[in-house]
Amino acid sequence: MYRILVVEDDEALARGIEFTLAMEKWQVKCVGTIEDAKDYIKTSSCHLVLLDVMLPDGDGFELCRELRKYSDIPVIFLTALDEEVNIVQGLDIGADDYVTKPFRIKELTSRIKAVLRRKTILNKNNRLVESGVFALNPHEMSLTKNNTSIQLTPIEFKLLCILINNRGQVMKREKILEKLWDINEEFIDDNTLSVHIRRLREKIEDIPSSPSYIKTVRGAGYMWSTKA
Repeated sequence: MYRILVVEDDEALARGIEFTLAMEKWQVKCVGTIEDAKDYIKTSSCHLVLLDVMLPDGDGFELCRELRKYSDIPVIFLTALDEEVNIVQGLDIGADDYVTKPFRIKELTSRIKAVLRRKTILNKNNRLVESGVFALNPHEMSLTKNNTSIQLTPIEFKLLCILINNRGQVMKREKILEKLWDINEEFIDDNTLSVHIRRLREKIEDIPSSPSYIKTVRGAGYMWSTKA
């Protein structure tokens, strides 16, 4: 049974989330401050954290940064901050997903399932994925380029695996989203995919503005170059 920690100071919203997640037979603990979240994490184990950004005693970004120093527990941000800079910040510090308010409860549940499923798959898969100068280790969720380590977020890592495992093929945006989230629903905003692609290029490309590895196929999607 999955145990979910909800860090949300809006009590009505927290109760609604708790009720919905309990319907999935998950155990849910709701807290309203960063300090309460830290205390719970220190004394109890959980499989995923739903984390608001703006909290009475600080912001969720700092809590996520602290968590990433010693834990790879999945984190999904829940926030009304929907500007791209906030989304990028959340993903860059190690969040697994970023859901903006208001959101559909079906969307949230599906995203949680996708993150938990992705975590399980990565933990079970030990096969090294290689392409030219790149080597991905799914077990450690690590990437090297020319034997130099590159830090990726969990979603960036899965996105890169999808592209490399389909090298030479044009991957349509909707197909990538379907594989990335393990769901196929109209509420998924593919603008988030554009953010991930750009951030991934900034990390792996020699010249991000003129990519050699992740090619854009106009009107279709993306393709991992067979020359990589």
